[in-house]
Amino acid sequence: MEDLTFDELNAKWKALLAKLGEQFGEEPDLQAIIFLIGVQELGAGKRDFSKDQKMDLMHIATCKLLSKYGYYIYAGVDNDNWPQWTLVEKLPALNVFQQERLLKEAVISYFEDITYITE
Repeated sequence: MEDLTFDELNAKWKALLAKLGEQFGEEPDLQAIIFLIGVQELGAGKRDFSKDQKMDLMHIATCKLLSKYGYYIYAGVDNDNWPQWTLVEKLPALNVFQQERLLKEAVISYFEDITYITE
């Protein structure tokens, strides 16, 4: 994703939250969006997940999001058909604000790639 200014990132983030809010009845936070991406990437549809499975879904989503930056590569599925990812480059040390910005940029890019949002 191109380097977005703070204002550009915030505008795109607000547009995405508004669109998701229309679809789900309320605007989700970053953690909820990451969970939704994990469910999407698992491809299992709507169902109940255990607490551990929810954590695994968020890990799947994070790996998918960070794969765009070359940190992870898709390694296939395990015996339960859950996506597996391999770390190929150690993530740089980021403070909490930098981490949030990176994830927001990756989430925006994810939804742009699936043409969920457009400019």
